[in-house]
Amino acid sequence: MNTKYMKLAVAKARKNIRSMTGGPFGACIVRNGRVIAVARNTVLKNDATCHAEVNAIRAASRELGKYDLSGCAIYSTTEPCPMCFSAIHWARIKTIIFGTRTSDARKVGFNELNIPVAKLASIGKLKIKITGGVLLGECRELFYDWSARKNKKLY
Repeated sequence: MNTKYMKLAVAKARKNIRSMTGGPFGACIVRNGRVIAVARNTVLKNDATCHAEVNAIRAASRELGKYDLSGCAIYSTTEPCPMCFSAIHWARIKTIIFGTRTSDARKVGFNELNIPVAKLASIGKLKIKITGGVLLGECRELFYDWSARKNKKLY
């Protein structure tokens, strides 16, 4: 685990606080110390599936020319939702590193399903390394900055 990759995800999420194209969420996919993709949430461009993790998976798949992202790790500013977790699973990513929990996103008004990724992995009997709370303060700050914005949309 390397916090510099989470910092890339945080920086990408910050762009949404300024541009308002999606929520304050970012993700970074890394393989063998090489950044493959960095993406942000773009749901407010009228596609409910454009969470940061899904956008990062799409970008990484384009970059590598395949859907199989085995050997990659994903860094996400917030714990992946069930949709994102499923996409991570189908992309064969076995390492998830995140900052805040979905319960933190719910507290600021996001419509999150509060199902922890560890529970999803357990139900699916999946061998995925999950680490939460990475750069927690910086990731929480995204929510504080987002909450302070006027005219924001929650989804």
